[in-house]
Amino acid sequence: MAVYNAIRYDQYFDHGYAGDGWYLISTFTSDGSDTTASFTSGISSTYKEYVFVITGIHPETDNKKFTWQVSIDAGSNYNVATTSTYLQIYNNEADNSQAFQYSTDRDQAQGTGFNVLCNSVGSDADQTCSGLVHLYNPASTTYVKHYMAKMNCQQASDYVVAEQTQGYYNTTSAVNAVQFKFDSGEIQAGKIQMFGVI
Repeated sequence: MAVYNAIRYDQYFDHGYAGDGWYLISTFTSDGSDTTASFTSGISSTYKEYVFVITGIHPETDNKKFTWQVSIDAGSNYNVATTSTYLQIYNNEADNSQAFQYSTDRDQAQGTGFNVLCNSVGSDADQTCSGLVHLYNPASTTYVKHYMAKMNCQQASDYVVAEQTQGYYNTTSAVNAVQFKFDSGEIQAGKIQMFGVI
């Protein structure tokens, strides 16, 4: 994982927060054989919000969940209890199956597993998932850690799905590492950038 000097990024990136600055802290770029994308440095009290910009993440094998979790011990464990919700809107290429729904099989109620960001990502050459994950005030030692994610996925069954999940990691310890991965197999392409927001 390459780490870059923090740079002012708001003049290039339309982030929707007037007056705020986005600073690029580090970038993960898949080399085609990564099982995880881990950010184990750069998360501190410097910023009250961190945003992960996920671009073109492609799985090794078909029909995989793209997931994430956080750590309070610098990446030794990714198992912080979380309560979350999960919504999705979808349509297929035939334009004959659309819905907006809450997915109870992808939320958690004080679970310690990885949170689903994208479900059933396809492995066809043109199938990927992309989106934004926001993590709020991770260095706090007083409050739980809120998050929300908005993703877009091309599924193995040729559906396009807008997926949104939000919740909180139920810890008052500082979160100091974040990991992304598929539920099995490798990340074969794509990029994840970590920004600090002021």
